[in-house]
Amino acid sequence: MNVASFIARRIAFNRQKSFSRFIIRLATAATAISVAAMILSSAFVNGFQHAISDKIYNFWGHIRVQQFEPIKALVAEETPLEQNEMVDTILSHTPNIKQFQPFATKSAVIEHKKDIEGILIKGVDAGYDFSNLKRFKAGGRWLSFTDSLYQKEIVISKPVADELKIKLGDTVSVYFISEPNEPAQKRNLAVVGFYKTGIEEYDKLFALADLRLIRRIYDWNKNEIGGYEVFLNDPDQMQATADDLFRKLPDTWIAKTIQEVYPNIFDWLNIQDTNKQVIYIIMAIVAVINLITCLLILVLERTPMTGILKSLGSNNWVIQKIFLYHSSLIAIRGVLLGLVFGLGICWLQQYTGLLKLDESAYYISVAPVRIIWYQVALIAVGTFVVCYLALLIPTFFVKKIRPVRAIKFN
Repeated sequence: MNVASFIARRIAFNRQKSFSRFIIRLATAATAISVAAMILSSAFVNGFQHAISDKIYNFWGHIRVQQFEPIKALVAEETPLEQNEMVDTILSHTPNIKQFQPFATKSAVIEHKKDIEGILIKGVDAGYDFSNLKRFKAGGRWLSFTDSLYQKEIVISKPVADELKIKLGDTVSVYFISEPNEPAQKRNLAVVGFYKTGIEEYDKLFALADLRLIRRIYDWNKNEIGGYEVFLNDPDQMQATADDLFRKLPDTWIAKTIQEVYPNIFDWLNIQDTNKQVIYIIMAIVAVINLITCLLILVLERTPMTGILKSLGSNNWVIQKIFLYHSSLIAIRGVLLGLVFGLGICWLQQYTGLLKLDESAYYISVAPVRIIWYQVALIAVGTFVVCYLALLIPTFFVKKIRPVRAIKFN
C-alpha cells in the first residue's frame, strides 16, 4: 500500500471543519477560474480569427493569380491577361485547389440623385459561384447573365446603398475612370441586390458587375481577365499551394495568398495570438500562486502530523509526497471544474449568441466561439504539470520541521 497516497486521501476527504478547508476551496476556485479563462480566451480568439478569415476567403478566395507587377498594388486595376487552357490546366491539376474563377476590378464612381461615391467594380462572369457569398446577401438577388452583350445590373453593399439612399430596382450611373485626359465612360446599371460582409474595407469599396462590361469599357479581348480567385480545400496549406503555383505558372503570372494582398487585416488578427498568450501566462501565475499558498498553509497546519510521522521513522520524501498528492488532488479538482465551467460558457455562446459585438469595430455582430480540442487538452494538462512542478518548492519546508518541536507544539 502507498502510505503517502493513503494519508493524502484521508486528509483531502476529511470533512472536519478547519481553516485549511476555506483555503482549499479558494485554491480550487482560483485554479478553476484560471483554466476557464484560458479556455475562453482560446475559444473566443480562435473563433474571432476564423470568422474574420472565413469572410475574407469567401469574398476573395484563398489565393489570387494575376499579372506580375512588382511596383503596383495587388488590390485593383489588374493588367489584363489572356485566359488560356495551360493556366486552367495547371489550376485544375494542382492539389488542394477546390475551385477557381476569373475576375477583374476597375475603379469607378457611382452616382445616384447627384450623390456620388468612389468604388471598385469587381467584374465576374456567368460561371461565378455566388454560393460563397450567400451569407453576405442583404437583399435582392445576385447578377444574372441573360443578356448576350453584357448584363446591365450591379450589386452594391448595403452601407453604400444607405449612404446614397439607393433602393432595390433603382438605376444608378456608374462612371468608369479611364486614362488621364480622357473622359470617364458612363453606364446606367440597375441595382438588383445588396450585400454586407461587415468588413468596412469591402463594404465601402466593392460592387459586383458583369466582367463583360469591363471588357467592353476598356477594349479588352473576350477572353481577357484580371486574374483568378482560387479556393482551397485546406486553407492551412495556403502558402505551400501558392508557392507550388508560382513555380508552375508562366513567367508573367504570379500567385499570392490573400494574406499577402490584405496584410493589414491579417496582421491585426495575428495580434490576438499575443493577447491570448498574455492571458495564459497571467492565469497560470494566478493558479500557481494560489496553490503554493494553499500548500504552505497545509504544511503549517499539519506540522504536528509531520513531527509524529518523522518520529515513527518516515523520511522527508514520503512526507513531501503526502502534501504533493493532497495538493495535486486540489489541482485536478480545479482543472476539472475549470473545464466544465469554460466549455459550458463556450457552448452557451455557440448556441445562444448572448455576447454581441459592434460590427463596425469588430467586423462581426456576435462573438464567435471555436473550440479546438487539442488546445483544451494542452491547457488542462499544461496547467496541472506547471502547478505540480511549482508545488515541489513549498514541500521542502517539511525538511525544516524538527519532530521534537512539532510534537511539543502539539
